[in-house]
Amino acid sequence: MKTLKDVKAGETAVIKKLHGEGALKYRIMDMGINEGTQVLVKKSAPLGDPVKVRVRECDIFLRKSDMKKIEVE
Repeated sequence: MKTLKDVKAGETAVIKKLHGEGALKYRIMDMGINEGTQVLVKKSAPLGDPVKVRVRECDIFLRKSDMKKIEVE
């Protein structure tokens, strides 16, 4: 299973499935990360966490622990 955490900076991926539960899953969905959405991984912070991701026309920051719960194609 490939997750969003495995996608390198500059690459795009399509969201296949969200594996979080409860509030975490809904928080991710509220940010626009839904099944079938294309995301671009832009860059990570100097210490590696969080990671800047472009979803639709918006840049958001995600923790790597949250990115592990987002399955991509």
